[in-house]
Amino acid sequence: MARAPAVALQQEGVVSSTPSRSRSVTETKNGSHHFTINGYSLAKGMGVGKYIASNTFTVGGYQWAIYFYPDGKNAEDNSLYVSVFIALASDGTDVRALFELTLVDQSGKGKHKVHSHFDRSLEGGPYTLKYRGSMWGYKRFFRREALEMSDYLNNDSLDITCTVGVVMSWTQVTKIYSIQPPEQDIGKHFGALFESGEGADLTFDADGETFKAHKLVLAARSPVFKAQLMGPLRERTSDVLRVEDILAPVFKAMLQFMYTDALPDTAELSGVSSSSSPTLLYQHLLAAADRYGLDRLRLLCEAKLCETVSVDTVATTLALAELHHASQLKGVCLKYAADNLSAVMQSEGYDYLRESCPVLLFDLLKTVAGVGKDLFVGSGGKGGYIWGQLSDGGDVNGRRVRQKT
Repeated sequence: MARAPAVALQQEGVVSSTPSRSRSVTETKNGSHHFTINGYSLAKGMGVGKYIASNTFTVGGYQWAIYFYPDGKNAEDNSLYVSVFIALASDGTDVRALFELTLVDQSGKGKHKVHSHFDRSLEGGPYTLKYRGSMWGYKRFFRREALEMSDYLNNDSLDITCTVGVVMSWTQVTKIYSIQPPEQDIGKHFGALFESGEGADLTFDADGETFKAHKLVLAARSPVFKAQLMGPLRERTSDVLRVEDILAPVFKAMLQFMYTDALPDTAELSGVSSSSSPTLLYQHLLAAADRYGLDRLRLLCEAKLCETVSVDTVATTLALAELHHASQLKGVCLKYAADNLSAVMQSEGYDYLRESCPVLLFDLLKTVAGVGKDLFVGSGGKGGYIWGQLSDGGDVNGRRVRQKT
Protein backbone atom coordinates (compact mmCIF):
# COMPACT_ATOMS: atom_id res chain seq x y z
CA MET A 1 0.00 0.00 0.00
CA ALA A 2 1.44 3.32 -1.03
CA ARG A 3 2.20 5.75 1.82
CA ALA A 4 0.60 9.18 1.56
CA PRO A 5 3.07 12.00 0.90
CA ALA A 6 4.10 14.07 3.94
CA VAL A 7 2.16 17.29 4.38
CA ALA A 8 4.40 20.33 3.86
CA LEU A 9 4.82 22.43 7.00
CA GLN A 10 5.47 25.60 5.05
CA GLN A 11 3.45 26.87 2.15
CA GLU A 12 5.30 28.38 -0.73
CA GLY A 13 6.15 32.02 -0.03
CA VAL A 14 5.20 31.79 3.67
CA VAL A 15 7.89 31.47 6.35
CA SER A 16 6.79 30.57 9.89
CA SER A 17 8.53 32.24 12.88
CA THR A 18 8.21 32.37 16.63
CA PRO A 19 6.08 35.40 17.62
CA SER A 20 7.87 38.17 19.46
CA ARG A 21 6.75 39.15 22.94
CA SER A 22 6.75 42.25 25.11
CA ARG A 23 5.33 43.18 28.48
CA SER A 24 4.36 46.52 30.00
CA VAL A 25 5.46 46.92 33.61
CA THR A 26 4.17 49.62 35.96
CA GLU A 27 5.42 49.72 39.52
CA THR A 28 6.63 52.14 42.16
CA LYS A 29 10.19 53.07 43.03
CA ASN A 30 10.03 53.58 46.79
CA GLY A 31 12.20 55.55 49.20
CA SER A 32 11.84 57.00 52.69
CA HIS A 33 13.15 59.98 54.64
CA HIS A 34 13.15 60.50 58.42
CA PHE A 35 12.71 64.12 59.50
CA THR A 36 13.30 65.16 63.15
CA ILE A 37 12.02 68.53 64.29
CA ASN A 38 13.83 69.71 67.43
CA GLY A 39 12.61 72.79 69.32
CA TYR A 40 8.94 72.47 68.37
CA SER A 41 7.85 75.03 70.97
CA LEU A 42 10.24 77.61 69.54
CA ALA A 43 8.84 77.09 66.03
CA LYS A 44 5.31 77.94 67.14
CA GLY A 45 4.30 81.45 66.26
CA MET A 46 6.43 81.70 63.12
CA GLY A 47 3.24 82.46 61.22
CA VAL A 48 0.47 80.79 59.22
CA GLY A 49 1.75 79.47 55.90
CA LYS A 50 5.38 79.42 57.02
CA TYR A 51 7.11 76.07 57.18
CA ILE A 52 10.17 74.17 58.34
CA ALA A 53 11.65 72.13 55.49
CA SER A 54 13.57 68.88 55.63
CA ASN A 55 16.68 68.30 53.61
CA THR A 56 15.84 67.16 50.08
CA PHE A 57 15.96 63.45 49.32
CA THR A 58 15.86 61.51 46.06
CA VAL A 59 13.30 58.89 45.07
CA GLY A 60 12.65 57.70 41.54
CA GLY A 61 15.00 60.26 40.02
CA TYR A 62 13.19 63.24 41.59
CA GLN A 63 14.00 65.43 44.60
CA TRP A 64 11.46 65.65 47.43
CA ALA A 65 11.12 67.55 50.70
CA ILE A 66 8.87 67.48 53.77
CA TYR A 67 7.25 70.78 54.82
CA PHE A 68 6.03 71.14 58.42
CA TYR A 69 3.77 74.13 59.22
CA PRO A 70 3.73 74.70 63.03
CA ASP A 71 0.92 77.30 62.72
CA GLY A 72 -0.90 75.57 59.89
CA LYS A 73 -0.98 76.27 56.18
CA ASN A 74 -4.29 78.11 55.93
CA ALA A 75 -5.38 81.22 57.80
CA GLU A 76 -8.99 80.04 58.24
CA ASP A 77 -7.85 77.33 60.67
CA ASN A 78 -6.58 80.01 63.13
CA SER A 79 -3.45 77.97 63.96
CA LEU A 80 -5.56 75.23 65.53
CA TYR A 81 -3.85 72.55 63.41
CA VAL A 82 -0.34 71.73 62.28
CA SER A 83 0.04 70.96 58.56
CA VAL A 84 2.39 68.49 56.88
CA PHE A 85 3.06 68.24 53.15
CA ILE A 86 5.41 66.43 50.77
CA ALA A 87 6.68 68.66 47.96
CA LEU A 88 8.26 67.94 44.59
CA ALA A 89 11.56 69.81 44.94
CA SER A 90 13.00 69.28 41.46
CA ASP A 91 11.89 69.90 37.90
CA GLY A 92 9.22 67.49 36.71
CA THR A 93 5.92 67.36 34.87
CA ASP A 94 2.97 65.17 35.79
CA VAL A 95 4.95 63.09 38.28
CA ARG A 96 2.67 60.33 39.57
CA ALA A 97 3.35 59.01 43.05
CA LEU A 98 2.00 57.35 46.17
CA PHE A 99 2.73 58.85 49.57
CA GLU A 100 2.81 57.90 53.23
CA LEU A 101 3.25 60.24 56.19
CA THR A 102 3.94 58.77 59.62
CA LEU A 103 4.07 60.74 62.87
CA VAL A 104 6.19 58.53 65.14
CA ASP A 105 4.93 57.56 68.60
CA GLN A 106 7.99 58.28 70.75
CA SER A 107 6.68 56.41 73.80
CA GLY A 108 7.73 53.07 72.32
CA LYS A 109 4.13 51.81 72.20
CA GLY A 110 4.15 51.78 68.40
CA LYS A 111 0.90 53.74 68.06
CA HIS A 112 2.10 55.83 65.11
CA LYS A 113 -0.23 58.16 63.23
CA VAL A 114 -0.12 56.99 59.60
CA HIS A 115 -1.65 58.48 56.46
CA SER A 116 -0.89 56.13 53.57
CA HIS A 117 -1.74 55.49 49.93
CA PHE A 118 0.11 52.16 49.96
CA ASP A 119 -2.33 50.05 51.97
CA ARG A 120 -5.57 50.94 50.17
CA SER A 121 -7.06 51.05 46.69
CA LEU A 122 -7.13 54.52 45.14
CA GLU A 123 -10.21 55.30 43.07
CA GLY A 124 -8.52 57.93 40.99
CA GLY A 125 -5.12 56.23 40.90
CA PRO A 126 -1.85 57.71 42.18
CA TYR A 127 -1.58 61.41 42.98
CA THR A 128 -0.19 63.59 40.15
CA LEU A 129 2.16 66.50 40.87
CA LYS A 130 2.04 68.86 37.92
CA TYR A 131 5.25 70.82 38.38
CA ARG A 132 8.08 71.73 40.77
CA GLY A 133 6.63 72.94 44.08
CA SER A 134 3.46 70.84 43.81
CA MET A 135 2.53 69.28 47.14
CA TRP A 136 0.46 66.53 48.69
CA GLY A 137 -0.43 66.42 52.36
CA TYR A 138 -2.81 67.52 55.07
CA LYS A 139 -3.77 71.04 56.09
CA ARG A 140 -5.27 69.58 59.26
CA PHE A 141 -2.68 66.91 59.94
CA PHE A 142 -3.08 67.07 63.73
CA ARG A 143 -4.91 69.35 66.13
CA ARG A 144 -2.13 71.31 67.80
CA GLU A 145 -3.53 71.19 71.34
CA ALA A 146 -3.86 67.40 71.17
CA LEU A 147 -0.41 67.03 69.62
CA GLU A 148 1.23 68.91 72.48
CA MET A 149 -0.32 66.54 75.05
CA SER A 150 0.47 63.36 73.09
CA ASP A 151 3.31 60.83 73.01
CA TYR A 152 4.25 62.07 69.54
CA LEU A 153 5.97 65.06 71.15
CA ASN A 154 8.93 64.12 73.33
CA ASN A 155 11.59 66.47 74.68
CA ASP A 156 10.15 69.21 72.47
CA SER A 157 10.87 67.03 69.43
CA LEU A 158 8.76 65.45 66.66
CA ASP A 159 9.74 62.61 64.33
CA ILE A 160 8.11 62.34 60.90
CA THR A 161 8.79 59.58 58.39
CA CYS A 162 7.82 60.10 54.77
CA THR A 163 7.68 57.36 52.13
CA VAL A 164 7.35 58.24 48.46
CA GLY A 165 6.56 55.70 45.73
CA VAL A 166 7.17 57.18 42.27
CA VAL A 167 5.14 55.41 39.58
CA MET A 168 7.38 54.22 36.77
CA SER A 169 6.39 52.37 33.56
CA TRP A 170 8.46 50.64 30.92
CA THR A 171 8.19 47.90 28.32
CA GLN A 172 10.12 44.68 28.66
CA VAL A 173 10.99 42.84 25.47
CA THR A 174 11.24 39.11 25.97
CA LYS A 175 14.26 37.56 24.29
CA ILE A 176 13.17 34.24 22.88
CA TYR A 177 16.67 32.84 22.61
CA SER A 178 18.67 33.69 25.67
CA ILE A 179 20.75 31.90 28.26
CA GLN A 180 20.98 33.32 31.74
CA PRO A 181 24.65 33.45 32.77
CA PRO A 182 25.40 32.13 36.26
CA GLU A 183 26.28 34.45 39.13
CA GLN A 184 29.96 35.14 39.74
CA ASP A 185 31.39 32.53 42.08
CA ILE A 186 35.10 33.36 42.20
CA GLY A 187 34.72 34.53 45.79
CA LYS A 188 33.12 31.21 46.71
CA HIS A 189 36.01 29.24 45.24
CA PHE A 190 38.72 31.41 46.79
CA GLY A 191 36.86 31.29 50.11
CA ALA A 192 36.93 27.50 49.96
CA LEU A 193 40.65 27.65 49.18
CA PHE A 194 41.22 29.75 52.31
CA GLU A 195 39.13 27.46 54.51
CA SER A 196 40.88 24.32 53.26
CA GLY A 197 44.39 25.76 53.42
CA GLU A 198 45.31 23.64 50.38
CA GLY A 199 48.57 24.79 48.81
CA ALA A 200 49.17 27.39 51.55
CA ASP A 201 52.74 28.61 51.83
CA LEU A 202 52.40 30.92 54.80
CA THR A 203 51.14 30.70 58.38
CA PHE A 204 50.06 33.60 60.59
CA ASP A 205 50.01 33.57 64.38
CA ALA A 206 47.43 36.08 65.60
CA ASP A 207 46.69 36.24 69.31
CA GLY A 208 47.74 32.60 69.73
CA GLU A 209 45.63 31.27 66.85
CA THR A 210 47.17 30.19 63.51
CA PHE A 211 45.83 30.79 59.99
CA LYS A 212 47.16 29.37 56.73
CA ALA A 213 47.26 31.61 53.65
CA HIS A 214 48.75 32.01 50.16
CA LYS A 215 51.38 34.67 49.59
CA LEU A 216 50.30 35.44 46.00
CA VAL A 217 46.68 36.06 47.05
CA LEU A 218 47.69 38.37 49.90
CA ALA A 219 50.22 40.24 47.76
CA ALA A 220 47.63 40.78 45.03
CA ARG A 221 45.12 42.21 47.51
CA SER A 222 47.24 44.27 49.89
CA PRO A 223 50.15 46.61 49.12
CA VAL A 224 51.38 46.10 52.68
CA PHE A 225 51.49 42.33 52.32
CA LYS A 226 53.07 42.71 48.88
CA ALA A 227 55.96 44.67 50.37
CA GLN A 228 56.21 42.36 53.37
CA LEU A 229 56.10 39.10 51.39
CA MET A 230 57.50 39.96 47.96
CA GLY A 231 59.57 43.12 48.40
CA PRO A 232 63.28 43.50 49.07
CA LEU A 233 62.63 43.72 52.82
CA ARG A 234 60.51 40.57 52.94
CA GLU A 235 60.90 38.37 55.97
CA ARG A 236 62.92 35.27 55.08
CA THR A 237 63.61 33.81 58.48
CA SER A 238 60.35 31.97 59.05
CA ASP A 239 57.20 30.77 57.32
CA VAL A 240 55.25 31.74 60.44
CA LEU A 241 54.51 35.46 60.80
CA ARG A 242 53.36 36.85 64.13
CA VAL A 243 50.60 39.47 64.00
CA GLU A 244 50.60 41.98 66.82
CA ASP A 245 47.66 44.00 68.19
CA ILE A 246 44.89 42.33 66.15
CA LEU A 247 42.46 39.89 67.74
CA ALA A 248 42.32 36.49 66.08
CA PRO A 249 38.64 36.60 64.91
CA VAL A 250 39.21 40.06 63.41
CA PHE A 251 42.35 38.94 61.57
CA LYS A 252 40.51 35.88 60.25
CA ALA A 253 37.62 38.05 59.03
CA MET A 254 40.11 40.30 57.24
CA LEU A 255 41.73 37.30 55.53
CA GLN A 256 38.30 36.00 54.51
CA PHE A 257 37.54 39.35 52.91
CA MET A 258 40.81 39.26 50.99
CA TYR A 259 39.83 35.90 49.50
CA THR A 260 36.09 36.48 48.94
CA ASP A 261 35.76 40.29 48.60
CA ALA A 262 32.72 40.02 50.87
CA LEU A 263 32.23 41.69 54.23
CA PRO A 264 31.78 39.10 56.99
CA ASP A 265 28.69 39.44 59.14
CA THR A 266 28.87 40.02 62.87
CA ALA A 267 28.30 36.32 63.61
CA GLU A 268 31.68 35.55 62.03
CA LEU A 269 33.25 38.18 64.25
CA SER A 270 31.50 37.05 67.43
CA GLY A 271 34.65 35.44 68.74
CA VAL A 272 36.01 38.87 69.71
CA SER A 273 33.76 38.84 72.76
CA SER A 274 30.44 37.28 73.55
CA SER A 275 29.20 40.70 74.64
CA SER A 276 30.78 42.80 71.89
CA SER A 277 28.44 45.02 69.90
CA PRO A 278 28.50 45.17 66.09
CA THR A 279 29.91 48.68 66.40
CA LEU A 280 32.95 47.49 68.38
CA LEU A 281 33.53 44.59 66.00
CA TYR A 282 33.53 46.76 62.89
CA GLN A 283 35.74 49.30 64.65
CA HIS A 284 38.37 46.58 65.10
CA LEU A 285 38.01 45.47 61.48
CA LEU A 286 38.30 49.03 60.16
CA ALA A 287 41.56 49.50 62.04
CA ALA A 288 42.92 46.25 60.57
CA ALA A 289 41.84 47.26 57.05
CA ASP A 290 43.66 50.59 57.36
CA ARG A 291 46.78 48.88 58.67
CA TYR A 292 47.01 46.61 55.61
CA GLY A 293 45.87 49.10 52.96
CA LEU A 294 42.52 47.41 52.23
CA ASP A 295 40.63 50.52 51.15
CA ARG A 296 37.45 48.75 50.06
CA LEU A 297 37.17 46.88 53.36
CA ARG A 298 37.77 50.11 55.26
CA LEU A 299 34.99 51.87 53.33
CA LEU A 300 32.59 48.96 53.92
CA CYS A 301 33.33 49.17 57.65
CA GLU A 302 32.76 52.94 57.52
CA ALA A 303 29.33 52.30 55.99
CA LYS A 304 28.46 49.76 58.70
CA LEU A 305 29.57 52.11 61.48
CA CYS A 306 27.51 54.95 59.98
CA GLU A 307 24.42 52.76 60.34
CA THR A 308 24.99 52.27 64.09
CA VAL A 309 26.22 55.71 65.12
CA SER A 310 24.56 56.85 68.37
CA VAL A 311 25.12 59.18 71.32
CA ASP A 312 27.01 56.41 73.11
CA THR A 313 29.28 55.43 70.19
CA VAL A 314 29.82 58.59 68.16
CA ALA A 315 32.78 59.95 70.17
CA THR A 316 34.85 56.75 70.08
CA THR A 317 33.94 56.18 66.44
CA LEU A 318 35.02 59.74 65.61
CA ALA A 319 38.40 59.19 67.28
CA LEU A 320 38.81 55.93 65.35
CA ALA A 321 37.93 57.63 62.06
CA GLU A 322 40.53 60.33 62.66
CA LEU A 323 43.21 57.77 63.49
CA HIS A 324 42.54 55.50 60.52
CA HIS A 325 41.91 57.97 57.66
CA ALA A 326 38.17 57.25 57.49
CA SER A 327 37.20 60.69 56.18
CA GLN A 328 33.60 59.88 55.24
CA LEU A 329 32.91 58.30 58.60
CA LYS A 330 34.53 61.28 60.33
CA GLY A 331 32.20 63.65 58.49
CA VAL A 332 29.12 61.66 59.51
CA CYS A 333 30.23 61.52 63.15
CA LEU A 334 30.96 65.26 63.29
CA LYS A 335 27.53 66.07 61.86
CA TYR A 336 25.79 63.67 64.27
CA ALA A 337 27.72 64.99 67.27
CA ALA A 338 26.92 68.59 66.32
CA ASP A 339 23.21 67.76 65.99
CA ASN A 340 23.18 66.04 69.40
CA LEU A 341 25.91 68.02 71.13
CA SER A 342 24.49 68.26 74.66
CA ALA A 343 23.86 64.52 74.96
CA VAL A 344 27.19 63.58 73.38
CA MET A 345 29.13 65.77 75.81
CA GLN A 346 27.64 63.83 78.71
CA SER A 347 28.67 60.43 77.34
CA GLU A 348 31.68 58.44 78.51
CA GLY A 349 33.06 58.41 74.99
CA TYR A 350 33.34 62.20 75.01
CA ASP A 351 35.80 62.08 77.90
CA TYR A 352 37.95 59.69 75.87
CA LEU A 353 37.70 61.92 72.79
CA ARG A 354 38.69 65.05 74.71
CA GLU A 355 41.75 63.35 76.20
CA SER A 356 42.94 61.29 73.21
CA CYS A 357 42.11 63.57 70.23
CA PRO A 358 41.68 67.16 71.46
CA VAL A 359 42.23 68.47 67.91
CA LEU A 360 38.86 66.96 66.99
CA LEU A 361 37.13 69.40 69.35
CA PHE A 362 38.06 72.20 66.98
CA ASP A 363 36.64 70.21 64.04
CA LEU A 364 33.47 69.70 66.08
CA LEU A 365 33.26 73.42 66.80
CA LYS A 366 33.51 74.20 63.08
CA THR A 367 30.78 71.68 62.37
CA VAL A 368 28.52 73.20 65.05
CA ALA A 369 29.07 76.58 63.42
CA GLY A 370 28.00 75.09 60.12
CA VAL A 371 24.91 73.44 61.58
CA GLY A 372 23.72 76.65 63.23
CA LYS A 373 25.28 79.79 61.74
CA ASP A 374 24.21 81.89 64.70
CA LEU A 375 26.30 79.73 67.05
CA PHE A 376 29.58 81.08 65.72
CA VAL A 377 30.26 84.79 65.70
CA GLY A 378 33.98 84.89 66.43
CA SER A 379 36.17 84.16 69.38
CA GLY A 380 34.45 86.77 71.51
CA GLY A 381 30.91 85.65 70.70
CA LYS A 382 28.86 82.56 71.17
CA GLY A 383 31.28 80.43 69.16
CA GLY A 384 34.00 81.23 71.67
CA TYR A 385 31.62 80.34 74.47
CA ILE A 386 30.88 76.94 72.94
CA TRP A 387 34.61 76.29 72.49
CA GLY A 388 35.08 76.95 76.20
CA GLN A 389 32.33 74.47 77.03
CA LEU A 390 33.77 71.84 74.68
CA SER A 391 37.25 72.11 76.09
CA ASP A 392 36.56 72.44 79.82
CA GLY A 393 33.89 69.77 80.16
CA GLY A 394 30.70 71.82 80.36
CA ASP A 395 27.75 71.23 78.05
CA VAL A 396 26.19 73.79 75.72
CA ASN A 397 23.72 74.84 78.42
CA GLY A 398 26.52 75.74 80.84
CA ARG A 399 26.08 72.66 83.03
CA ARG A 400 29.15 70.82 84.22
CA VAL A 401 29.71 67.39 82.72
CA ARG A 402 30.94 64.53 84.85
CA GLN A 403 34.73 64.33 84.75
CA LYS A 404 36.93 61.25 84.99
CA THR A 405 38.62 60.67 88.31
